[in-house]
Amino acid sequence: MNPAISHNLPEDPGLVALVGGVIALLVLATLIGTALRRRVRGEAAVATVANLNARIRAWWVMVGVFLTLLLVGRDGTLVLFGALSFLALREFISLMPTRLADHRALFWVFFVLTPLQYWSIHVAWYGLFIALIPVLAFLVIPSRIVATGDGVDFLSRTANLQWALMVCVYCVSHAPAILMLEIPGFVGQNAKLLFYFVLLVQLSDVLQYVWGKLLGRRAISPTISPNKTWEGFWGGLLCTTGIGAALHWATPFSPGAAALIALAACFFGFLGGLTMSAIKRGFGVKDYGTLIEGHGGVLDRLDSVCFAAPIFFHITRYFYTAIPGL
Repeated sequence: MNPAISHNLPEDPGLVALVGGVIALLVLATLIGTALRRRVRGEAAVATVANLNARIRAWWVMVGVFLTLLLVGRDGTLVLFGALSFLALREFISLMPTRLADHRALFWVFFVLTPLQYWSIHVAWYGLFIALIPVLAFLVIPSRIVATGDGVDFLSRTANLQWALMVCVYCVSHAPAILMLEIPGFVGQNAKLLFYFVLLVQLSDVLQYVWGKLLGRRAISPTISPNKTWEGFWGGLLCTTGIGAALHWATPFSPGAAALIALAACFFGFLGGLTMSAIKRGFGVKDYGTLIEGHGGVLDRLDSVCFAAPIFFHITRYFYTAIPGL
């Protein structure tokens, strides 16, 4: 077992500090949201504040779940992300047109490939982790469907399943995979790095929303995501880059490197959100689900993580670990 993936919240003062800071921010946000609810007038302002408070309540729930599983340890964290991938996959596939012939392939997707992907992290088997879905699943899914003899819309059905598995499982699993990185001088602190990553990406979403509401005028893509503006994008990206640099003490990165890595992760997180919005528009829905009040479904909350996690993981692995064969 890779020692890098062990963690214990009470024994890591840096992780305790990060969690405490997030809780303090949520308390402050709750107080501000309560004050605004009592003060605002006008239908549009009331709706905006109601949406903001719903997001804050959802954040309390998500932070509570994440904190509980950090206390449980490595296995709890893997269970959390595995469950999130399973739920996100379910939301994605529930929007897709499927045929009876796809059901056996779906069994492989949900009950073989998804658990196996997270098991590869549990045993720190990087080779299986990196190749299982892009290589093996890429071959197994079309083979399983074509074996039924149903060729109607074969390519689109296959591509939809492969895309769902890549986004909801493969990409998302790169977040907990941070736990299996062996970083010299950072042993036993990988949970703090995972928390740092999730915090930055989610903060970027929040800050883009806030800046967009405050200053947003020019929509980036009105037909795909009319609420995403250039002002919100730049405001959120620059603020999160600064926060990433300020929190470099929680990482193996220097302040400059932390800023650049935060910038890259949050930029790709933005692209992930935009891409997943385009997919929703293609399906003709506003949200992937309704599980999280104020946030839609699980995949609506993970859309930025889907694109940011592989970027963050591979930058960290390439520059901060000893990689045989390179």
